[in-house]
Amino acid sequence: MVPLLLVLLLALILFGAGFALKALWWIAVIVLIVWLLGFVVRSTGSGGRRSRWYRW
Repeated sequence: MVPLLLVLLLALILFGAGFALKALWWIAVIVLIVWLLGFVVRSTGSGGRRSRWYRW
């Protein structure tokens, strides 16, 4: 009975980790798109000046 519970617990942990990693990938993609859009909008709307929209 204990090995069966350990296998089920391991499967649950791996499923949770997989879901969390997939969610983190989606968050990373969304942040990248927002960063690229901000870069493009700032570079086209700055009136010819070269300026950075981020602080670093």
